[in-house]
Order: sequence, then structure tokens, then C-alpha cells
Amino acid sequence: MTRLVSLRTALLFFTIAVLCGRTFRTSHVRADVAGSQDRFVGAWRLVSLEEPHASGKVSRADCTGLLVYTRDRHMSVQVMYSHPQTGGQAGPVQYAQGGYEASFGSYQIDEASHTFTFHVEGAMVRSLIGKDLSRRFEFAGKQLIVKPTNANEHWRATWEHY
Repeated sequence: MTRLVSLRTALLFFTIAVLCGRTFRTSHVRADVAGSQDRFVGAWRLVSLEEPHASGKVSRADCTGLLVYTRDRHMSVQVMYSHPQTGGQAGPVQYAQGGYEASFGSYQIDEASHTFTFHVEGAMVRSLIGKDLSRRFEFAGKQLIVKPTNANEHWRATWEHY
């Protein structure tokens, strides 16, 4: 009888230890995902936008912009070009009209692949509405560097947290 009570007690402690371990791991993973998302949240000013020209040469666009991520996973982006360009296939015309780019929607982060997906709900370029735009990201200090995942696009945007 004493052995049976000891076995039940050991089993109870083992079960508690396993459940506590699962809870710790789950909360730790949730904290990592929340921490990653927290790095996105807020307002960002455009530091630089590098784009290809028709010649294939990549240079900095003369523009200014604002990018906003909210805690509830919504985002919006606006970029104004000083000198509107006609651009190539991957140039500003794809995302901008009349020298202005504006879109909004929701986003999802995939920390493992260092990508996020922007689900476009509204945009100045109406052909973007309803699209899911996948982007690579990296953080460098107070900066967020965003690049396309599409190998045919060759732009790079650097944003700095306000």
C-alpha cells in the first residue's frame, strides 16, 4: 500500500513537472513571437529607397516616406517621390501613381524565414488591392531593412524607427 501511494505521488509530481515545462516552453515561444512583432510596431521614416533604372543600374530614389505598423497587425505605407518616374517593371510605377505610393492592410510575420506578408486592403495603385506581398526583413539597430522576396524585383527600403 505504501509503495502504491509513493508511486501515485511520484506520478503526480512527474505530471506537474511535464505540464509546467510545457507551459514554460509555450509562453517562451509566445514571448519570442510577441518580441519580434513588438520590433515592428510604431512609425518609421524612410531613410533610403534603392531602385533599379531601365538601364539596370540601382540608385537611391529622391523620396520621403512613412511606414506604420500597429500592434493589432495592421500597416500602412506612404512614399512621395520628388521627381515622379515612369520606372521599369519593378520600379515605382508598380507601386506608385503620379509620384505617390500609398497602401494599407494587415500583415503577418514569419520569424523563421525573416519575412512578412502584407495583405493589401487598399492602395493608390488599384491592381495591388487584394494581393499578398511577401517581403524579407532584417533589423539593424533602429533600422528596418525591407526587400522583395520576388527575384525579379531589385529594390531595397531602409526605414528608421521614430
